[in-house]
Formats: sequence, structure tokens, C-alpha cells
Amino acid sequence: MREPNSTLTDALLDPILERDPAGPRVTWYDDATGARIELSGLTLANWAAKTANLIRDEFALTPGARVAVLLPAHWQTAAVLLGCWWAGTEVVLTPDPDADLALVTPDRLDDADGVDEVAVLSLDAMGTPVRELPVGVTDFATAVRVHGDQFLPGGFRAALDGLSVEEILTKARKSAALQGFSTGDRVMSSTPWETVDEVIDGFVAVLFAGASLVQVVNPDPGAVDHRVVTEKVTVRR
Repeated sequence: MREPNSTLTDALLDPILERDPAGPRVTWYDDATGARIELSGLTLANWAAKTANLIRDEFALTPGARVAVLLPAHWQTAAVLLGCWWAGTEVVLTPDPDADLALVTPDRLDDADGVDEVAVLSLDAMGTPVRELPVGVTDFATAVRVHGDQFLPGGFRAALDGLSVEEILTKARKSAALQGFSTGDRVMSSTPWETVDEVIDGFVAVLFAGASLVQVVNPDPGAVDHRVVTEKVTVRR
């Protein structure tokens, strides 16, 4: 049973880490480049902890702060979302000048106008930093790697665009049941994570069910059948 004061990340990751920490949890493909990255539950948790430590220690955000996450569906975005929720911050998915922190790709820097703290993610698989950033803008890859891979949560409030942890978990439970997700499933998806429903249906519900995600961007229709076999996909959404 979930502790009443646990974060959304605790609710999603604790059962996974207890049951199968080494198994694949997020497998990410970009068919435009041929890239493939796979994270176990433990590795995903370590990245989330680094992100949460960065949010708390470097940006000095406390539970209840608001973070604009303006990122595509990506394995690093998965870690960022979990890190934000572990730190007790509320994720918003649209540009918001009143946010306390914005996490963006280089092409979306303008969407962070008015935000006091901004970090840019290159989303490069090797952690290559973004060059020639404006003064005062943080390179996420450089900053996050020095932070610890363990995190002790300190509280929570709203978690995603005004929704509480309990509200999100209720939606995730219903979504997982509707989509037929269950423990051990391999769910293949190319859904973007641009709206609350997309994040819940395409990411949160997968983890909530104890399933693992095969997220494909720029999908090649000709690669689908082969990938279903090689990744042992049990559910396509």
C-alpha cells in the first residue's frame, strides 16, 4: 500500500524496484537516426534522483514549485518527469513565464522567456552539452552528472498541471485497465508527451501497471513487425 505522503515517483517506482530493478523499463528508439537506448528500473531511478537533486540543490526549488517541462517523448524526459515528481514539484507542459524553472530543448528556448531559471537538454545519447548557451542558462547534461543518484523525497503537492498525486494515480489506474496493461507487458508506443492525457496514458499508466515501455519517435512503418518480435512487445497503442 502506498504511503499517504509519498510522491508520484515513489508510487510508480517502488513496486518496480522491489520486483524487478534490473529489467528493462524504458526502451527508446529514434527511427530517424537508428538510436536505441534502454534503461532498467534502477538506472531510470538513478537518473530521476540526479534530476531531483539538481532541482533541489542547484535550483533551490522546494515542494510546490512549478517546473515547465517542454520536452519531447524521450528517455531523458522520463527521468526528468520522475525527478520533478520526486522533488515534489508540479510539472506543467506548456510555456509558463510564472514557472520557477523551465527544462527545454535548444529549439524551444524562446518558450522559456520570463522564467528565472532555465536548463537546456541536448537529448544527446552521449550527454554532449549544448554549446553557446545564453548567459544564465544552464546546460542540463553538464549540471546533472555531478549530483547523487540517491534522493530522499521531502514532500509533495500538485504533480501535473494542477492534478494531485492521487488524481493522477486514479487516472493512470483507469487508463491502464482500459488499455489492457498488466505486470510484465511490453508496451510499444509512438504517442508524444505534449498533453496531460498523453503523459498519463503513454507513460504513467505503463509504469503504474508494472509494464515496460518501448517508446518510438519518428517511427518507420517498415520496422514495426520486426520490432514487435525483437522487443517482445505484448501491447501496441
